[in-house]
Amino acid sequence: MCGIVGYVGHRQALDVVVDGLRRLEYRGYDSAGVAVLTGPGQLAVERKAGRLANLETRLDEVGRDGFTGTAGMGHTRWATHGPPVDRNAHPHRDAANRVAVVHNGIIENFAALRAELEADGVELSSDTDTETVAHLLAREYDATHDLPASMRTVCCRLTGAFTLVATHVDEPDLIVAARRSSPLVVGVGDGETFLASDVAAFIEHTRDAVELGQDQVVTITRDGYHVTDLHGEDVETRPFHVDWDLSAAEKGGHEYFMLKEIEEQPEALADTLRGHFVDGRVILDEQRMTDQDLRDVDKVFVVACGTAYHSGLVAKYAIEHWTRLPVEVELASEFRYRDPVLDRDTLVVAVSQSGETADTLEAVRHAREQKARVLAVCNTNGAQIPRESDAVLYTHAGPEVGVASTKTFLAQIAANLMVGLALAQARGTKYADEIAREFNELAAMPEAVRKVLGTIERVRDLGRSLADAKAVLFLGRHVGYPVALEGALKLKELAYMHAEGFAAGELKHGPIALIEEGLPVVIVMPSPKGRAVLHAKMVSNISEIQARGAHTIVLAEEGDEAVRPFADELIELPAVPTLLQPLVATVPLQVLSAEIARARGYDVDKPRNLAKSVTVE
Repeated sequence: MCGIVGYVGHRQALDVVVDGLRRLEYRGYDSAGVAVLTGPGQLAVERKAGRLANLETRLDEVGRDGFTGTAGMGHTRWATHGPPVDRNAHPHRDAANRVAVVHNGIIENFAALRAELEADGVELSSDTDTETVAHLLAREYDATHDLPASMRTVCCRLTGAFTLVATHVDEPDLIVAARRSSPLVVGVGDGETFLASDVAAFIEHTRDAVELGQDQVVTITRDGYHVTDLHGEDVETRPFHVDWDLSAAEKGGHEYFMLKEIEEQPEALADTLRGHFVDGRVILDEQRMTDQDLRDVDKVFVVACGTAYHSGLVAKYAIEHWTRLPVEVELASEFRYRDPVLDRDTLVVAVSQSGETADTLEAVRHAREQKARVLAVCNTNGAQIPRESDAVLYTHAGPEVGVASTKTFLAQIAANLMVGLALAQARGTKYADEIAREFNELAAMPEAVRKVLGTIERVRDLGRSLADAKAVLFLGRHVGYPVALEGALKLKELAYMHAEGFAAGELKHGPIALIEEGLPVVIVMPSPKGRAVLHAKMVSNISEIQARGAHTIVLAEEGDEAVRPFADELIELPAVPTLLQPLVATVPLQVLSAEIARARGYDVDKPRNLAKSVTVE
């Protein structure tokens, strides 16, 4: 959530910052603002509730000439403390208009800090936790005349998760930032340096980046950057090169980003799999565990949130089948609060697109405290979760601008399946030729997904026809159940409709009471060959709901004639191995949800109240 951009260099900072904020709009926000150091002793700030376009209109009204300068920062805010109105938008300033601060995260002890400031006679003008930092920095700077040192001192007083970026009019050629459990990356250019929540903000200018570590402070100038810990000691950084370019973050002629990203799924799958099967062995990206460590594992937890959680549910079927290890899939937000039983023979698989998801990060830390080993599945190189894990498997889905996950979900499923194969390989529960066969079947999935995309226009038409529905139910069994959950989640996220996913076997235990005339029900059918018993039971389920007037939309394997009489709408899927069916069955549901949302007049890429990366609990 929230987007942060900082810049010091040779260009007009306002242009760089506003362009960067535009590329971070996908993160979710409800106000925006900028601050530019226009010269010694001069700071220009403007902020506005609503979309970035509102801020740009305001800048045109007041005159952009007043924002001339080569150092500045900007922010898109997702409200936590105080409503999304102009006075609560970032940047926030001290009373003398000498310090400006933007902030992502939550300062948990801000009420005590605010009370302290008010007791000293400081009048605060917003409802936010962030403004307290601006006043504390100003007070500290008056004593030290050193902005990096002041930032370190203030951060030591803060509790919570945060990224802070600050400027001071007395030091117009530098910007200082700090992070704790919230993402921040440095972009290194030629005579210019960038700060951002995501490399997408500066990818137009540089692909060389550095991920800031936990409790670190960075100072950027046009000549580079300097990183210390909170005690002022220099720390070693980990530079990396971004392996995608600006075109990957653009719509490329598509009507909306989500449709582009749906169509990129074959490439996302192929890129995630590439290089992970070498000399007959499945290999991870980073592994600080031995094969013996993997052999010693006696239980697996998958912890994740939202869509990533659904990818974990798919993984459970495969890992248990291939390794005979018990697997529990946990919502990261509940994991550490229920006191799970963990020890050094427990493997925790933490799945997070951003690698900064607050609940998942805290679950990782709890697991490490209990001596469990942690394997991260992540789409962001150098993020905090992989940094704190014993092994990493990166998904290579590229940038995903649409807030609702699509290609990252399929990439996560593929990565989770590779984790299962790596465990089976180390534990000897599958022979080498069996591992090779399973991996080769997985490697064939990009082409199967590409085939599904050939039906996309028909599914889009179907979605538009369902725009007036009041609710939609989703049913599945076996690996089709997580697909049903994901389909329902997508519809809730995008179209703001009541949607529920159920295990079809539970239908007569309550949900069948919801069936009424015309209610759309989406059914994910098992293969009549791979899961014949379940297929027969699902046909019975469809017959029951159709008899009660439901409008049945059936996803079924090509050639499945037994289900055809019970399908008001039939979407045919390529025949694939049972455990891989979610990779093809999910795609039509993504398209369906997006088109229902568009037909209802909603912004598919930026659904209300949602943020791409949830970096606070």
